Amino acid sequence: MAEVSEDSIMNTLSGVMDPEVPVLSVIDLGVIRDVRINQSHVEVDIAPTYTGCPAMDVISSSVEEAIIKLGVSKVEVNTVLTPPWTTDWISEDGKRKLLDYGIAPPKNEGNQKRELFQSAPEIACPRCKSNDTSCVSLFGSTACKSLYRCNACLEPFDYFKCL
Repeated sequence: MAEVSEDSIMNTLSGVMDPEVPVLSVIDLGVIRDVRINQSHVEVDIAPTYTGCPAMDVISSSVEEAIIKLGVSKVEVNTVLTPPWTTDWISEDGKRKLLDYGIAPPKNEGNQKRELFQSAPEIACPRCKSNDTSCVSLFGSTACKSLYRCNACLEPFDYFKCL
């Protein structure tokens, strides 16, 4: 096995992008939970954004491929469900990238978690910054996003749900 460090692995993984939100790396998203370097292989624990997330197979394969390119002969990627992923794990840089991409980042104000059974939060438009927006659907382009419309600029946009 090639000589690798946790820093080199994390740096490499910062280039592995989420297939559903391609401006976020797996590091930005916070799904990388642990990296262990053993004598014969590397183990990486990843947490799905929600149970059954269809992107996890692609993320797992992409993580494995990226680490193999470092010269590691064996990589094991484990899916971990505990503790469950939360939008608190999205980096501040990741939230900025979401906003720049046109997706409203999660609004974690007021300890607002587990929105599924709550009314839709007021979310500012990522394009014109207006607070005059409406939730069109609690489920957007992916299950982790809601679909909103700005009543000022009339543009639709996704909101990354606070989980």
